[in-house]
Amino acid sequence: MFSHSVKSVLAVTAGLCLGLFNGHAQKTGFNERNNLLNDNWKFFRGGALGADKTDYDDSFWRTVNVPHDFSVEDLPGTGSPFDRGALSQVNGGFTTGGTGWYRKNIHLPANLKGKRIVLQFDGVYMNSDVFINGKRLGNQPNGYIPFVLDATSLLKFDTVNQIVVRAKNEGDNSRWFTGSGIYRNVWLKVLEPIHIDNYGVHIQSKVISPALAQLNIETLLNKQKEDSTKPVDISYKIIAPDRSVVAETRVVQTSSNKVNNKIEISKPVIWDIDAPRLYQAQITVWQNGKAIDSVTQSFGIRSIAFSADKGFQLNGKTVKLKGGCIHHDNYSLGAKVYSVGEERKIRILKEAGYNAIRTSHNPMSTELLDACDKYGMLVIDEAFDMWSTKKTAQDYHLYFNEWWQKDLTTFIKRDRNHPSVILWSTGNEIPNRDKPEVVAISQMLTDFVHSMDSTRGVTCGVNGVGPDKDPFFATLDVGGYNYAPQRYAEDAKRVPDRVIYGSESFVKKSFQYWMGVLDHPQVIGDFVWTAWDYIGEASIGWLGYPQRQAFYPWNLAYTGEIDVLGHKRPAAYYREALWKENALSVFVKSPELSFDTAKFKEFWSEWEAPDVHAHWNWNKYSQPLDIEVYSSCDEVELFLNNKSLGKKPTNRNTEFKAIYQLPFTAGELKAVGYKKRKKVAESILKTADAATNISVKADKQLLKANNQDLSFIDIELTDNKGVVNPFADNELTFRVTGNAELIAVGNGDPRSVESYQRNNRKAWRGKAQIVVKSGYKTGKATVEISGNGFISKTIELTIE
Repeated sequence: MFSHSVKSVLAVTAGLCLGLFNGHAQKTGFNERNNLLNDNWKFFRGGALGADKTDYDDSFWRTVNVPHDFSVEDLPGTGSPFDRGALSQVNGGFTTGGTGWYRKNIHLPANLKGKRIVLQFDGVYMNSDVFINGKRLGNQPNGYIPFVLDATSLLKFDTVNQIVVRAKNEGDNSRWFTGSGIYRNVWLKVLEPIHIDNYGVHIQSKVISPALAQLNIETLLNKQKEDSTKPVDISYKIIAPDRSVVAETRVVQTSSNKVNNKIEISKPVIWDIDAPRLYQAQITVWQNGKAIDSVTQSFGIRSIAFSADKGFQLNGKTVKLKGGCIHHDNYSLGAKVYSVGEERKIRILKEAGYNAIRTSHNPMSTELLDACDKYGMLVIDEAFDMWSTKKTAQDYHLYFNEWWQKDLTTFIKRDRNHPSVILWSTGNEIPNRDKPEVVAISQMLTDFVHSMDSTRGVTCGVNGVGPDKDPFFATLDVGGYNYAPQRYAEDAKRVPDRVIYGSESFVKKSFQYWMGVLDHPQVIGDFVWTAWDYIGEASIGWLGYPQRQAFYPWNLAYTGEIDVLGHKRPAAYYREALWKENALSVFVKSPELSFDTAKFKEFWSEWEAPDVHAHWNWNKYSQPLDIEVYSSCDEVELFLNNKSLGKKPTNRNTEFKAIYQLPFTAGELKAVGYKKRKKVAESILKTADAATNISVKADKQLLKANNQDLSFIDIELTDNKGVVNPFADNELTFRVTGNAELIAVGNGDPRSVESYQRNNRKAWRGKAQIVVKSGYKTGKATVEISGNGFISKTIELTIE
């Protein structure tokens, strides 16, 4: 097998925002290496013949900031982004793609002449074209891969320049919601003729011990032809997690484009999932005594290894991967990426017990990987959903043969510096994986990945696991098994050197999958489908497969253990009973199904979770109710209005569940957990009266004045005692005043086709959520939530 030490993560220097104001370019110099170019783009959705030309009249276009996703905007003439006839159908959650145009004017001062001016797009979905001053600069088919274009030759200085982007989310090109447009950050880079190349720093730890870590820092320089032999110095400064400088060194008078430098760190601080401590490397290029370029890059010192007898080891200790698959959308925000939103998602997943994610089935944002580094979340980093054979008619298979090497290079160079990344995944459920020609492609991809990063292994998610897939698995370092726990024991004997993980698993079979992980050393973890719910593949978590247009208005998958609002569903609480000590929760099984079911559901479509609920409002049912208590305690005791209904054991033999039956009586249902006969946990459900109050809670009330910070505000409709009424679906109205704006609304209802962007939304099961974004001005913002029959509630935000 293989082993690994180290990693690092690119830290992008925040830059200066420039934009178009009232039709004129802002005349401000670009003073940074990396300048954020997100504000004030003119936007038009649809055909715009000639919009790539400088004389095009865009005065009737509207102004937007990026990140921007036009697939979650209301369709013209409607109050909804959803349409039964949308080309995306169930795959895209009945959202609409199409073509979107973006135009922006910038003024480059004369003092930048002689610099290299580069544009970096972190993500544009998809098949995007970029034009500068009326001329085509470049194209990027893949909607998830960042791309960099040197615009120097087409730009003018001391005058206005025009940037035009056309995003073409056309046809049937994905099996899930993708979003549309410039949905990640845009950067303008001001560089010297000699500079550190994009993603040109690679830090590895070759030796790690308590006394010493030896780093190898590879720095790739980008030089113009006329500068190819000019010598430069490169200095290195290593800053520890406590901000102290622990090492400094310098390479002098080198004319090489690729420079390798070894640096030793005494008594290194290790990056770990429980203590994710990061170093920084400041790398500066000097010419004739002058600093001409500098990059600051954070990294973590850690080691990884995989073997069939010890499983996955992090820093020499075996760790089981408590994993979940996630898609890239952010519900009411669509595909838009904000760093605080990505941090929130990883933080919630980590608090729920996950220690690993699989980025299914495409590269996620840099911001999400930064969050994984920060919170100690391990990552299986996935590149593609298909290779040269299609899954949908217009997907990436059309571009794979021409683009795979360039895209995979960018993907690995961008992400190889993250300590959180432990495996590269080249794909998922690739068609014809039992065919020699597909096995050959897999070997080609693995060899290429190894050539770029020898410190990590290569994997792939494989379905239909059986001996006929052995040649395919032989091309991989670690085998991803999709929905195949029945193969663990047999394959452990048949191919004893194979390292395995559950790359996808069913929510409702989490006990079976996790016991397979615990029972087999070579099975290193399990990744549930999915950890976080998402738009698209509408209703696979209820109506399943085969899917039909008749599934409308379903638009969410409804298979996440955490819902789209970031709230744990019952399945997430059950997983806590499998993963955590003294976990305890109580739920009630619905006597009748919460939604209608599909008439022709296939037997293998098992993505649904148990239909249980965290409330005690069942007065319309006279029959006994099934009560499910999930617990990792030794035993539990159930009480109804303080009357004991008896104790029951909760352990592996009971699948960490205790089941009770009792008729509904209003009041309090309480479960108590015991460890060694001592009370260690309790979980309570109370009967709610009519909803009379609005409860409001923001995940944060202090925001940065950077036009990028977000506050996620949860809203609950409660009775006079503060108990959420599970049937309250009142319409709510939201009003934001001051130095912030309302940018998204939602309620988690998988069948709601209400607007994500208007200032009103119905509650669902007593809950709703809004997202508020800061502007550039400091001061206060007030958020007011009101509803007919309720006293309005306000919450104040501070922007500084």
